[in-house]
Amino acid sequence: MPAFFRQLLSIRFKLLLLSLFLLVIPWLGFRYILEMEQYLGQGQEQTVMGTARALATALSERPELFNESSYSRTEAGEDLYVYPVFQPLAIDDGSLSDWQDYQQYERHFEASSLFPNPENPLSGVQSEESQSDPLQFRLMLGEHDRFLYLYFRVLDDYVVLRKKDGLRVDRSDSLRLSLINRDGVFERYVIAPYDDAIIYPYRIGTDISDFSSLEYEPRIDGQWRRIPEGYEIELRLPIAMVGNKLGMAVYDVDNPISREVTSIVSTSGLQSPEDLGTLRRPTPEIDRIVAGMGHTNSRVQVVDRSQRVLLSVGDIQTATGLVLAEDNAPKGRLRSWFEDNLLHPLYYQVLTRPTTDFVDELYQGGVLESDHLIASLTGQATINYRTIQGISDSSETRILEAAYPVMAGSQVLGAVIVDQNMNGIRTFRNQALETLFDTMLAILVFTMAALFLFATNLSGRIRGLRNQAEKIIDDSGRITNTIEASRSADELGDLSRSFASIVDRLSQYTNYLENMSSRLSHELRTPVTVVRSSLENLSMVSTDDDSQIYIQRAEEGITRLNLILTNMSEAARLEQILQSSEKEDTELNKVIDACVQEYQQIYPTVDIESKISLSPVHIFGNADYIVQLMDKVVANAVEFSDEGKSIRVSCYEDNGEAVVSIANSGQYLDHDMKDRIFDSMVSVRPESKKKQPHLGMGLHIARMIAEFHQGYIYADNLLEEEGVIVVLRIPLI
Repeated sequence: MPAFFRQLLSIRFKLLLLSLFLLVIPWLGFRYILEMEQYLGQGQEQTVMGTARALATALSERPELFNESSYSRTEAGEDLYVYPVFQPLAIDDGSLSDWQDYQQYERHFEASSLFPNPENPLSGVQSEESQSDPLQFRLMLGEHDRFLYLYFRVLDDYVVLRKKDGLRVDRSDSLRLSLINRDGVFERYVIAPYDDAIIYPYRIGTDISDFSSLEYEPRIDGQWRRIPEGYEIELRLPIAMVGNKLGMAVYDVDNPISREVTSIVSTSGLQSPEDLGTLRRPTPEIDRIVAGMGHTNSRVQVVDRSQRVLLSVGDIQTATGLVLAEDNAPKGRLRSWFEDNLLHPLYYQVLTRPTTDFVDELYQGGVLESDHLIASLTGQATINYRTIQGISDSSETRILEAAYPVMAGSQVLGAVIVDQNMNGIRTFRNQALETLFDTMLAILVFTMAALFLFATNLSGRIRGLRNQAEKIIDDSGRITNTIEASRSADELGDLSRSFASIVDRLSQYTNYLENMSSRLSHELRTPVTVVRSSLENLSMVSTDDDSQIYIQRAEEGITRLNLILTNMSEAARLEQILQSSEKEDTELNKVIDACVQEYQQIYPTVDIESKISLSPVHIFGNADYIVQLMDKVVANAVEFSDEGKSIRVSCYEDNGEAVVSIANSGQYLDHDMKDRIFDSMVSVRPESKKKQPHLGMGLHIARMIAEFHQGYIYADNLLEEEGVIVVLRIPLI
């Protein structure tokens, strides 16, 4: 089985797998928070609908406020209509792009002739030299959250700005405003910049050339920008600063030397309160009623029967409904980095991040056409949800809208629309889920770490017990170690103590079996000697031929029995001798060469080939034991070699080791016997080759000698032909 799958079946993996059931807890918490979000959403629905109902009830008591004649739009003349704007306009972004949805309502003013315009007398002020540079501008007014926004797009081929060191504001291109404030006071202002920059408006007196009377007005802010066709101006001022009268004029200077005014285009006269135009807003009484209700955390819109917006108060981007307390608890730098860079990006693969970076395209204009509004104008109170995609594709905002009709008896005068975004609830949900996930992640990591450490300790003890069990028996099958009994009181401790007891008893029994051969050999030699001497005496006394035959057979049996006893005691004696033997520098190639020459005489019918290194091969060992090892291995090779085939002996150096190999042609070794033939009492001889008794001790003695020299011996099948090779490898000096 592959190591990977064995790891999957380990105790550590199983405990870690079981610990994953802890994930059920954050799932239950997740479901609970979603239910809580649903309940909060229902509460927000009731709040929004209650707000719309209260405002509609208050407005239904004033049906005259919905009289269209009081706020009808004027397309010409001196009156100016203010359109509702549904988000704050950036006046310092360098363009008019945020006005593009309202530019269809802009007014156009120009100096069309040398004669006064009856409705706008100052629009005709134009000198002879300015005929090649006709002055004109486009104007748009919008109201949002009790601020008045204005933009001017002035077409002027020759723009002459004020000198940086100049104090006069009447000798350059300028914008002038005249208004009557809420207290009925007539006031005039001028804007005359010397470069593209934030404007500096000044309040002026009766004589504009008297620069000592200029007074800076901080409530008016905006920006002046040059464009290829002329320049653009964006302004913002509080509605509370303006009454119901307003007039504006663009003054043009074309000659930078004389700096005389050549053209004036205005919305109305500016010199007296009577000359000013009327500022047409949806009736201010509605504004005061809505402001008196104190609903500051919603966007409130009032529309009439023709779906025209009479009032828009509040910003949908900030109308979250649910206001969350800020978490001011200090966080460590490491924790903040970990949450911001690792956890939150992971969480928001699942969660939806609310955003205020969106544009509500449904309410871009002075007329609303939504389904829930149309339903409310039929007398039905409705609640609606919309989802708005943020400017960034990864975020979105859900909008809750409630529309309630304004009734006068059975007649529908208009409707009140109260909008809130769901960012507050979604932020609450996200914060709750973040806290839940952070807590559960910490618990899960701690629990899994504890389980992992416990499983590691448990598996470590099991592996330690396994390693001790594997070291009990050496490669020759002998018991050489014991198991150290654990003192732990748990089940593994009991198992360790049980194994230690079993190994101790097994070691005693194995020791008895190991010594039994030497004891048996010693005990049997005396009766064997007695039987042998008795047979010798009997052979000298008896002369009967039949008796001689039986005596000869008995002597052969005694000889075989004596050989068996000798073989039984040889391994035990050699092991004892090896423990006290000494090693010396031995030239292995000479020892092997001498052995080969001797074998050629001992086995004259067998062809023994040698390939021995001519350079010295030095090992730290004992030449007599090497010769004894070679005798055992070569005797096996001769016995198993096919008739007429040669035995090949080689000796050489390889990778810091002395290598001796003996190869013979013959029957292959079984795969299972390659390692076992060097064990004690193992023999693979067939019955046809058992001419003498064999106990399987020869190759076992060869391995003992190899291990005495810190080497090893192994057998394998030949690749080039059918046969077996035995290889001895001993470290070089």
